[in-house]
This record gives sequence, C-alpha cells and structure tokens, in this order.
Amino acid sequence: MFGYSLELIITLVGLVFGVGLFFLSSHRAGLPRDDMRPRVLPWRLFIVLSAFWTLLMLVHLVNIFGIETGPDKSPFMRF
Repeated sequence: MFGYSLELIITLVGLVFGVGLFFLSSHRAGLPRDDMRPRVLPWRLFIVLSAFWTLLMLVHLVNIFGIETGPDKSPFMRF
C-alpha cells in the first residue's frame, strides 16, 4: 500500500517537473535575440525532451491506476 502511494507521489513530482521545464523552455526559446552570439543552451531541444518526459510520466500514471498499456493492449495489436 505504501509503495503505490510513494510511486504515485514520485510520478506526480516528475510530471510537474516536466510541465514546468516545458513552459520554461518554451518561454526562453521565444525570447528575441538582438546580439549575434549563439545561445548557450538549446532551448528547443529541452522543449522536446521535457515533452517526452511528460508523456512518459502520463503513461506511468495511467499504469499506476490499473489501465494496462503497451503493444499487446492496443486496438491494432502487434503484427
């Protein structure tokens, strides 16, 4: 019982972290640049990585609540 609640809390923290990083990266990538220097951090790469992380956390959250995911459970099945 305690293991599931700890796993749920960790997953929700990871989900909030992914969404927060996504919005921060989106904001930073959209800022105008007046100088000709390159950006130190690739903010668009962080957008993609944080969106992927958030998707993984959402799938894990669904699995915690008992809905099974994966190729064997999809309507198209495995070929």
